[in-house]
Amino acid sequence: MIPRYSRPEMTQIWEPANKFRLWFEIEAHACDGLAKIGVIPGEAAKAIWEKGDKPYSAERIARIDQIELETKHDMIAFTTELSEQIGAEQARFVHQGMTSSDVLDTCSNAQLTQACDILLADMNKVLAALKDRAFETRLMPVMGRSHGIHAEPTTMGLKFARFYAEFQRGKERLIQARKEVATCAISGAVGTFANIDPRVEQYVAEKMGLVAEPISSQIIPRDRHAQFFAVLGVIASSMENVVTEIRHMQRTEVREAQEYFAPGQKGSSAMPHKRNPILSENITGLARMVRAAVIPAMENVTLWHERDISHSSVERMIGPDTTITLNFALNRLAGLVAKLVIYPRNMLDHLNAFGGIHDAQRVLLHLTQNGVSREDAYKIVQRNAMLVWKSFGIDPDNPDQEAELDEMDKQAAQHDNRLFFFLSKDQKLAETLSLDDLGALLNEDSLSYHTKQVDTIFNRVFGRP
Repeated sequence: MIPRYSRPEMTQIWEPANKFRLWFEIEAHACDGLAKIGVIPGEAAKAIWEKGDKPYSAERIARIDQIELETKHDMIAFTTELSEQIGAEQARFVHQGMTSSDVLDTCSNAQLTQACDILLADMNKVLAALKDRAFETRLMPVMGRSHGIHAEPTTMGLKFARFYAEFQRGKERLIQARKEVATCAISGAVGTFANIDPRVEQYVAEKMGLVAEPISSQIIPRDRHAQFFAVLGVIASSMENVVTEIRHMQRTEVREAQEYFAPGQKGSSAMPHKRNPILSENITGLARMVRAAVIPAMENVTLWHERDISHSSVERMIGPDTTITLNFALNRLAGLVAKLVIYPRNMLDHLNAFGGIHDAQRVLLHLTQNGVSREDAYKIVQRNAMLVWKSFGIDPDNPDQEAELDEMDKQAAQHDNRLFFFLSKDQKLAETLSLDDLGALLNEDSLSYHTKQVDTIFNRVFGRP
């Protein structure tokens, strides 16, 4: 992954120094396990730790690379360099009864669990930011939209709470995904343990903080990895879900919220007035890259017989790239949410901008509760709601159109609550609902009707205080 989207803590997991260190630990622990059951001398296992337990410096890594140029085999290059460190006499016991995949797969899973621990910490940052903003805006009214069209009021706090619940599910999936890949295989060629005792695998697994793979075919089954990368893909989609909402709210004609714009920040090389949702757009792109790994990971599940290496090249790329990208994006999202600028006045203005039409369902339900059939109640409310839509079609720059509007449309344009105006003129409605009752339904305090269960929802999401 390019440095622009990389954070040091995560990239270090995938550096050669960490990889070779893990390879060494796997080999050394295996020697300890072999020594404990009497297969190799204890002095040999001890010497491997004493002479080989050195940092993988740039010089050591360069030497491994040099050997690989000749051997064309990375594991043999590694064990050859290790033998140079510990001496041929003791090195002959290294890799005893093991195959390359024992080391490679166990190492890869160890790296994925290391990466997962960082990602779980990142998820906690996002969750904390979402929770803080949810409680801050718990009862802040905003127009809810479906299909991009005004629906009924909700609150900004409920938006944040919904995203919080989604990321909490993502965290739980990630915990399970970590468990899924935290396995170790030291089972030898084709996974039969013919040349190495299963007790060695158990010993290495415990030392590496993993669990022994119940059955491996020379490689650890890749359905585990498919689930892991699928979970990362779902988390990426959840990130995009949040920032898509922010991108809409930052549109100039909406401006209900916007990304923090720092002093000295520039929005455009050409247009000095610009404030663009660049962080949200960046996260959208990064989410696409994380999801791009899901299909290759699924395709890696199918391998020939007991093993092939068609999965290897894929995992050498998607392992580092997806975890590094997600690590960067989650930290960016946490900061974006924490510093998001919110405009409650604009939200309220938008909510009140369409003549009270958002209370249409409330009138519909009141009619049905007072003896009107649902079909008739729907017709009454809909025809008046459609008049509200029509009344907003007045174009002040088009005199001909205004002349076509009837007097009622012109009168409605003078009212803040146009739904009340049209319903109050409806004779069919008057048979069931008095003007006083209608006014009580559509008064200025109607927002409390829409927000009365906010605390119930918050208790479900965050638990009772």
